[in-house]
Amino acid sequence: MIEICIYGRGGQGAVTLAELVAHAAISEGKHAQSMPSFGPERRGAPVLAFLRVSDAERIKIRAEVTEPDVLIVLDPGLLQVGDVVSRLKKDGTAVINTMKSHDEMKSELSVNKLATVDAMSIARAVLGLPIVNTTMLGAMIKATGIVKLESLEAPLEERFGKVATKNIEAMKEAYAGAVVS
Repeated sequence: MIEICIYGRGGQGAVTLAELVAHAAISEGKHAQSMPSFGPERRGAPVLAFLRVSDAERIKIRAEVTEPDVLIVLDPGLLQVGDVVSRLKKDGTAVINTMKSHDEMKSELSVNKLATVDAMSIARAVLGLPIVNTTMLGAMIKATGIVKLESLEAPLEERFGKVATKNIEAMKEAYAGAVVS
């Protein structure tokens, strides 16, 4: 089972990202669970979402993920708010939305595997909005292979309707542009 924590801010789509991957995993015959963790926050307040995906066994845990295999950070400012990286398992993967170079982020973060992408620039260029959830899907898939990229197309179409094509384009552009090491 792979456990994932997604850090973002209200309005960035952290909860939606978790739900989309869960739907894609289920469509591939896997078991998946997604859940948000937030109180009465407002747009812009920190939000945390959890995701679990299992190839074989049913997921019986119904608690927050405390030591994730994968950490996804939608807003790089959250790296300074708290030590979110410290929760990551020693052999875990961090997927970070950042304008900094991959080498610069690698020197700042002590992680086993790092994926970086400028998701904000891609989102603004392709979607015309600073919402990075679907863009970060591409980087996450490139870094983890948790589901197939094409398995996300149907959940994106169902969720976003007429604007799904742009979201799929943003996801694919981030997949191509993410740097993983």
